[in-house]
Amino acid sequence: MNTRTYFVYIATNKINTVLYTGVTDNLIRRVYEHKEHYGSVFTRKYKIEKLLYFEMFNDINLAISREKQIKAGSRQKKLDLIINKNAQFKDLYEEIIK
Repeated sequence: MNTRTYFVYIATNKINTVLYTGVTDNLIRRVYEHKEHYGSVFTRKYKIEKLLYFEMFNDINLAISREKQIKAGSRQKKLDLIINKNAQFKDLYEEIIK
């Protein structure tokens, strides 16, 4: 059986003013699409292109549930998640493409 991996992620713009939470089965492709300004009107409008945080799941239903949980939380809760793993707010994209 082929096991797929799903990702819940938080991304932002260059100046860290907008937080976007999403779910995908291909994190590298999806972040690349953000960087090239493909995708939703929201991500294009706010120039979401910097990956700050992600979690991995083997079950799409768990990933979707987690995405909803993060989206329902306050901005501060999202910032706490990010700071706990990426206090410098560096773009993690370069690390995941290696």
